[in-house]
Amino acid sequence: MQDYYLILVIILGILAIADLMVGVSNDAVNFLNSAIGSKVVSFKTLMIIASLGVAFGAMSSSGMMEVARKGIFNPEMFIFSEIMIIFLAVMITDILLLDVFNSYGLPTSTTVSIVFELLGAAVIISLIKISNIDDSVIDLANYINTSKATQIILGIFSSCSIFYWGSSTIYFEIDFVF
Repeated sequence: MQDYYLILVIILGILAIADLMVGVSNDAVNFLNSAIGSKVVSFKTLMIIASLGVAFGAMSSSGMMEVARKGIFNPEMFIFSEIMIIFLAVMITDILLLDVFNSYGLPTSTTVSIVFELLGAAVIISLIKISNIDDSVIDLANYINTSKATQIILGIFSSCSIFYWGSSTIYFEIDFVF
């Protein structure tokens, strides 16, 4: 049984490296998209600024990822193998999702994708566990940290709506001027 966990840890390590590459490229694409299109500075200057921005983001994002990791589900309700399955599903989904979005040039947030991947994987594993022990779906609230997950999701949706409202106001003002 120990070999099984060792293999899973090695697979998770390989997936983490792949996810890091896809995530950093996603952040770089989000960071560079408008700057390259508008050609405000030279490509070399842009690459220096972008690399500093990605490095700063990587060094300062641990707090947000801790909120996402510790806030979505209650790890004490799962056994080690179930948590390994949750994180394996999150890693595979994150790599596929970000790679598809990057391939088509669509913007996405690595943090938002991680939050919803953790929530989805934890809910599915919780429902499987609940069905195996013949509990009711109401007990799902014991497995998922509903108050913290709701707080994070409302924060994501409110920031999206504020951004949308702000950008539509800017577009309206630009159209009004011209």
